[in-house]
Amino acid sequence: MASRKIVLVTGGNNGIGYEIVKALLESENPYHVLLGSRSLSKAKAAVENLKSEVPDTSNTVEILQVDLTSDESIEKAFEQVKNGHGYLDVLINNAGVSFDPAYLAGKVSLRECFNNAYDVNVAGTHVLTHTFIPLLLASKSHSPSPSTPSSPRLIFVAGLSQITVAAKNYFPTPPQPAGWPKKIEFETIGYRSSKVALNMLMLDWSFKLKEDGVMVWAVGPGFLTTDLGGIREMAVKMGTKHPSAGGRLLRSVVEGERDADVGKLINKDGISPF
Repeated sequence: MASRKIVLVTGGNNGIGYEIVKALLESENPYHVLLGSRSLSKAKAAVENLKSEVPDTSNTVEILQVDLTSDESIEKAFEQVKNGHGYLDVLINNAGVSFDPAYLAGKVSLRECFNNAYDVNVAGTHVLTHTFIPLLLASKSHSPSPSTPSSPRLIFVAGLSQITVAAKNYFPTPPQPAGWPKKIEFETIGYRSSKVALNMLMLDWSFKLKEDGVMVWAVGPGFLTTDLGGIREMAVKMGTKHPSAGGRLLRSVVEGERDADVGKLINKDGISPF
């Protein structure tokens, strides 16, 4: 275990998070991956799937139960990593939620739609990062192989927040006729707003940790097929791609391929505007 990079992936039981874990297990570089998940049963099912999909890996995975809406859960997860490993080499803040579809379906109020998204995507992510920073600073910065970078890494998985009307004349909803109320059939404003705030978290942590040698990014994996918001079928119809593309992109950042872009919001093609 001492020769492996310790990587925590929040929301690792499904979607892009699962593919990040899988990509790291497939890597030739040595990793011990902490699969963060709010649900213990879903985490166990994910680990079983990983065993069947990556049966010959020499890398290892460990379940870390953590609920980003609970400070107690975050602290308990911190103690598990502190007592079990004593440090962390990479923290990938991937866990995220969207309540916009639930709002359109009348299941939550507009205020709940925004507050619930910010609670997980911004506040919860910030609290978890703040809690785990001592373990990143305690990273042994060892290099088990020449191709594995040694600097501790903090990565925030961005959404489609960088899309601007000025740049692309595009929003997820079609142009709306004058009048009120508007008939919105597909909405993402609560989620996207929270992801804009997540970009600020990245900038702030990058500034605060610069002298500590911790490398920080926000990474936009692209428009991929996930269960975010419970609208997988609609996402597929909209042309989303397989989430494994996101897993490979995040692995490339972990393995040093985007070190020249540190402190920025990046995607597979380059640097994204805020």
